[in-house]
Amino acid sequence: MAAAQRLELVVVRHGVTRWNLDRRYQGQRDIPLLLPDAVPDMDRLRDHLAGEAFDAVHCSDLTRCRQTLAHVLPGREGEASFDARLRELDFGDYEGRTWDELKDDPRYRAWVDSAGRQAPPGGESADDLWARLEAWLEGVLAQAARQGHRRVLAVSHGGAIRELRRRLEATDFWEGVVGQAQGRRFVIENGDDKGKEKGDWQCCASSAVPAQGEAH
Repeated sequence: MAAAQRLELVVVRHGVTRWNLDRRYQGQRDIPLLLPDAVPDMDRLRDHLAGEAFDAVHCSDLTRCRQTLAHVLPGREGEASFDARLRELDFGDYEGRTWDELKDDPRYRAWVDSAGRQAPPGGESADDLWARLEAWLEGVLAQAARQGHRRVLAVSHGGAIRELRRRLEATDFWEGVVGQAQGRRFVIENGDDKGKEKGDWQCCASSAVPAQGEAH
């Protein structure tokens, strides 16, 4: 099979949970979807992805992402790669707590003001998150090159997608947030056909998933 020169990587966030509505930091806590509240947005995402052929499927191993995958791409769970590297940022001591509970803690204010450069107590910094996401992404791209993959789906978390956008799109730390059951379509090209080193993948375009303005 010919090596892929262009890959569409579709990365979507899980559906809504009770902790999302309560504005609690979920991080790596294994919180399930809030049903049936999560269904309408996931239906919209499912309809958007209907008919797309995905050569590989990746998913965070946490329950809310597994449930989202089962809803938006039914029948593909059995072949998905469930990967802890796609988990949300580890918020450490802040998991399960809200902004209102933490707002007067100077350590919390310093963490927020650092825009990810600091790690929360007992948790990960943005660089820590990127280290595992980058390792996962390198594996996805290597597999695409070997097996000729053209389109790959990943179900992950808001913080993980924000970090991917920051690194691939050069968005500001605070501007890369996507809503529940939404995500990004990254178009990544292999530099081999542009006079660069073979295997030098670069993101050349990205767009919202579902598309902006798409009917609910």
